[in-house]
Amino acid sequence: MLIDKYVPSFHFRERHTLEISAQASDVLRAAINYKPDNDPIIRAAIVIREFPNKIIDRIKGNSLPAKRPFSLRNFTLLEHLEDREVVFGLAGRFWQADYGQASLQDSEDFVRFNARGAARLALNFSVERLGNNRTRLATETRVCCLDVEAKRKFTPYWYLIRPVSGLIRQKMLATIARTATVS
Repeated sequence: MLIDKYVPSFHFRERHTLEISAQASDVLRAAINYKPDNDPIIRAAIVIREFPNKIIDRIKGNSLPAKRPFSLRNFTLLEHLEDREVVFGLAGRFWQADYGQASLQDSEDFVRFNARGAARLALNFSVERLGNNRTRLATETRVCCLDVEAKRKFTPYWYLIRPVSGLIRQKMLATIARTATVS
């Protein structure tokens, strides 16, 4: 799998699957084009997650326009294996109120990223043809903490967000399934 190329060893992992009555190419296309903006539960989770940053901005008297909410648009496309898998990456200090996200231009930046006290995260969508116009869609998230400090800081964050993250992933898969079966 492509995700193995980018995060072969990891400290944290989450995986979800769903069988869908649709062609694999339609399912993967729906996954790549997925936009969480219309889901009220996902929007609420993002608002809650970003609340500390808004408080910090208010305390600092920051009058800059609000940043666009965190979403899949924050991720960098690492690689796309047509009709099989797509992998996105994110790097930084995700546990910080502002996500501590590093700027990545491409997969080479992701692989080279090695900042102290930071982590790399890969998110993939993969499809498996099951026959009879059925496809198994899987999404996997892997986090590799780049040092002991990052692991110490990321661990409580992971256990705090993981239940919500799992719910979001399941909702994502269901929405992707609906989109793919309409295509």
